[in-house]
Formats: sequence, structure tokens, C-alpha cells
Amino acid sequence: MKTKLTLTIKKTVIDTAKQRAKARGISLSRMIEEIFEDSGENAIKTEPQRAAERLLKTLEKSVFTDTLSDEDLLKEQVKRKFA
Repeated sequence: MKTKLTLTIKKTVIDTAKQRAKARGISLSRMIEEIFEDSGENAIKTEPQRAAERLLKTLEKSVFTDTLSDEDLLKEQVKRKFA
């Protein structure tokens, strides 16, 4: 359940907070929630940081094949190109 909250804060601080929230593409309320949530990840994250986390989670689920050394990859490429 969400509840309204009234705070008394300097106007300059409010303006700065609004700009930061806008730059992240979220509301000021959401930004404040992120700071104080008990998720254990209290750091404020930018959209690129959240996108990187999503990418890492996707990669963790991926199945990787055996990787070859750079030299072996180069040899395979040359073989395909001139075969």
C-alpha cells in the first residue's frame, strides 16, 4: 500500500532531486523508494546500470559453447575465407 508523505526540504535540494530522477527516467517518489527499500541494493542505479544487470542475468541463463583461443579462431576464419 502506498501512502502520501509531506516533507520540508530546501527548494534547491528538491530541484536537484527532481532533475536526477528525470535523468534516470523515474519519478522522484520511486527514486526515494529505491533508496530506502530493504532489498539490500540501496544504491541508486541509472537506467544503463539496470540494463546491464538485466543483460548479466540473461547471460547467466545462456548456454556457452567451448571457447577457442584467438589463434584457433583466426585459423578457422582464414580456413573459411579461403576454402
